[in-house]
Amino acid sequence: MASSSDSVSVPALKPQTDAEQQTSGDDCADEVAEIKVLRTEVNDLHRAMESHPAIDQARGMLMMLGPCTADEAWEVLVEVSQHSNTRLRAVAEELIATTEGEPLPGAVRAALRKALEKR
Repeated sequence: MASSSDSVSVPALKPQTDAEQQTSGDDCADEVAEIKVLRTEVNDLHRAMESHPAIDQARGMLMMLGPCTADEAWEVLVEVSQHSNTRLRAVAEELIATTEGEPLPGAVRAALRKALEKR
């Protein structure tokens, strides 16, 4: 058993000055801002992970159609996306849907034709 002479001394807490309280508030605001940035980044990564398989499948289809390399197929998808004003993931999904008899939307079809003719 510890005797009263063995007790550990704990320094007394002193009240924070206004400047110290402001600094603590600034630190908290910085942490909140960082958390918001990190949440956005995590959400973006989740979306990228969800769209990655469709984009890879569309790249494979373009490599067969092209024929072209994986990098060239990526460039074609990006070009089609930009020229048809369609998100890249949507372009990939629309291209994949053609394997089930769905027609390509006109703007995507025209942009794809033009991009493949360049190669």
